[in-house]
Amino acid sequence: MSFTVYLSGEIHTDWREEIQRGAKAAGLDIVFTAPVTDHPASDAAGDHLGGTESQFWRDHQSAKVNAIRTRTLIEKADLVVVRFGDQYKQWNAAFDAGYCAALGKPYVTLHEADIVHPLKEVDAEAQAWCTTTDQVVEILRYVLKA
Repeated sequence: MSFTVYLSGEIHTDWREEIQRGAKAAGLDIVFTAPVTDHPASDAAGDHLGGTESQFWRDHQSAKVNAIRTRTLIEKADLVVVRFGDQYKQWNAAFDAGYCAALGKPYVTLHEADIVHPLKEVDAEAQAWCTTTDQVVEILRYVLKA
């Protein structure tokens, strides 16, 4: 079975690469997709639409352009992994999880135990909560090879 997995969330560590390496080592047939992880490029996604008078409108334009990619890739995914890091608040990741829940799209969360409480609603809709990328890979292995 072939699978498409969208890797949502935190962009400041190499968690995506860890999952991709683990899936490759396990011989899993997976296509991985992700948002734009170049922070300045993501922030500037709507700049070509014209200047704005405030940071709010610049962010608004770029968020809408980024949403084209995000929504399309989430809708095409068989599973979404939503990573919450400890350095920044990933409001966009929480939104992606909510979008998955609204679509009935399976997702798993990946985060440390110290943020269980603020993510209780996000985790309640997830099919699993993982604390390591190895756990994510094991879920993928089970789903594809069981």
